[in-house]
Amino acid sequence: MIEATRDRLLTPGEVANLFRVDPKTVTRWAASGRIGSIRTPGGHRRFRESEVRALLRGESAPSFGPVAFDTEES
Repeated sequence: MIEATRDRLLTPGEVANLFRVDPKTVTRWAASGRIGSIRTPGGHRRFRESEVRALLRGESAPSFGPVAFDTEES
């Protein structure tokens, strides 16, 4: 029997804390397809931790997410 690896599911609030944005922003990202989500039987959105961590590492981050600019001149 193959055992599936279970990903922890995060709430919009947990994802928002990681990205330092409002939970409604995370919900908009999901609605626009910029981040994958699943729905609970009660209709609430949940996000796979592995995908969120990949986004945080910049592997496929939302194009309108937080960006750091280097303001020092060379």
